[in-house]
Amino acid sequence: MTQTDFMSWRMEEDPILRSTIVAVALLDRSPDQSRFVDMMRRAVDLVPLFRRTAIEAPMGFAPPRWADDHDFDLSWHLRRYTLPEPRTWDGVLDFARTAEMTAFDKRRPLWEFTVLDGLHDGRSALVMKVHHSLTDGVSGMQIAREIVDFTRDGGPRPDRTDHRTAAPNGKSPTPRGRLSWYRNSATDVARRASNTLGRNSVRLVRTPRATWRDAAALAGSTLRLTRPVVSTLSPVMKKRSTRRHCAVLDVPVEALAQAAAAGAGSINDAFLAAVLLGMAKYHRLHGAEISELRMTLPISLRAETDPVGGNRITLARFALPADIDDPAELMHRVHATVDAWRHEPAIPLSPTIAGALNLLPASTLGNMLKQRAFVASNVVGSPVPLFIAGSEVLHYYAFSPTLGSAFNVTLMSYTTRCCVGINADTDAIPDLATLTDSIADGFRAVLGLCTKTTDTRVVVAS
Repeated sequence: MTQTDFMSWRMEEDPILRSTIVAVALLDRSPDQSRFVDMMRRAVDLVPLFRRTAIEAPMGFAPPRWADDHDFDLSWHLRRYTLPEPRTWDGVLDFARTAEMTAFDKRRPLWEFTVLDGLHDGRSALVMKVHHSLTDGVSGMQIAREIVDFTRDGGPRPDRTDHRTAAPNGKSPTPRGRLSWYRNSATDVARRASNTLGRNSVRLVRTPRATWRDAAALAGSTLRLTRPVVSTLSPVMKKRSTRRHCAVLDVPVEALAQAAAAGAGSINDAFLAAVLLGMAKYHRLHGAEISELRMTLPISLRAETDPVGGNRITLARFALPADIDDPAELMHRVHATVDAWRHEPAIPLSPTIAGALNLLPASTLGNMLKQRAFVASNVVGSPVPLFIAGSEVLHYYAFSPTLGSAFNVTLMSYTTRCCVGINADTDAIPDLATLTDSIADGFRAVLGLCTKTTDTRVVVAS
């Protein structure tokens, strides 16, 4: 397990900080069961982590290691139910929130897929529950492109040879194995330090001023990345609990892209501006005026050479303005701040920094995240329709973990729409409908920048 994932794993000692991802695909019909099982067999073959368990070291600071589950039973991870009356979308969201609140059995691979039949008009839903250490948003879409179909009837699949990589057995690490991990880790750190020192020694001779300036910049960046925060900027969303509830809304992709271009920003800038405008309104409805809010932004560290699956993100924590009414100006400010954080010198060193932070008590790590108002994630989905076992995916929502914040909002682009999933802490956000309507109004304000005739309807799905 990577040091970054080990940090999330340790923080789960506090259930408020669980790293569970739940995604929901709304299907136009009930998927064929045998084809669905075949699809998941391909997934397990493609991503070894889907058949492995995490074996924890009984003592010390070594992270758990992944080992093949010799009792792996695919049928245990695949469930199928018929929704009870009144068989509505609210029933699907209630199932999703319950799944998100339920801890995994860590003696088994950390994922569960459930088909919910019985929705009106013959529709179904697929609820996908996965631990964040198995995948992130980018790798999740990589997996989907490999296992789903692009037509209803599907088609012949390439003959994949079984490319499963060898994994350790399921026994706990031996003392010799733990010592080996410490030795290898120390050697790796020493090698990196030696390489860096060697490069910098040459630079120090040639360009001493620039070398010292870069070193100071890296030190300052590391402090900004790890700086603890002990108070929240929101006077409204202060409480935290283990209870969750979910909501969704849809935004046209073309309109959001037009609005982003009109504001000289990206779709992610337009998305964050919409959330901030919604937050300003939500706080005003509660009689509070705010100038800025702290957020957590996942930043992908995934390289083209990384294997499919696994979690390759780091978390940047910073404040954004919440007192700017003009969407274009707000987008400009958001872009400048986010771009600066994406290019922080310490970002590529996040795994090494995580290893150092893992020496701290888990409660200390958790408190670094709990004072954030929200987590926002933007995932590029499929521009073309996807099919699962003969059923077409109509909508695709992700409910990512709150990580100690008041709520998580995740935007997933899919065909012509952006599917926005909101996963909120019930104690922090007791009035989820008000929050959802406020964020929807934030999107409407941003879409007001559109200059071309296009669909700008923001739909709070029900």
